[in-house]
Amino acid sequence: MDGSSHLLAELAGLLKEGRLDSDNATAAKAPRAHRDVGVKVEEFSRFAHDQYQDLIALLGALATKLKATGQQLVSVDQGVADDLDRLLGQGQYVPPERR
Repeated sequence: MDGSSHLLAELAGLLKEGRLDSDNATAAKAPRAHRDVGVKVEEFSRFAHDQYQDLIALLGALATKLKATGQQLVSVDQGVADDLDRLLGQGQYVPPERR
């Protein structure tokens, strides 16, 4: 990394594009697919979306800590900066099976 936030913003964009397509998730539901398949796809979709949201928050928080961030893609007011500092300093990983 070169000290700027553009790489983290690009990663966030790539993650957004790689999410489960809603058409695919819909196609896996009854009557197009077995009900059990639909339930599992919906469960996975919710889990994947949750993980996506967590990672985007983490990338956003990290982007505010890079040297060139104020002049480039990411700038935040002090209240948001404090919230992001708490996320980075006090956040804990909770395994999916314990949520």
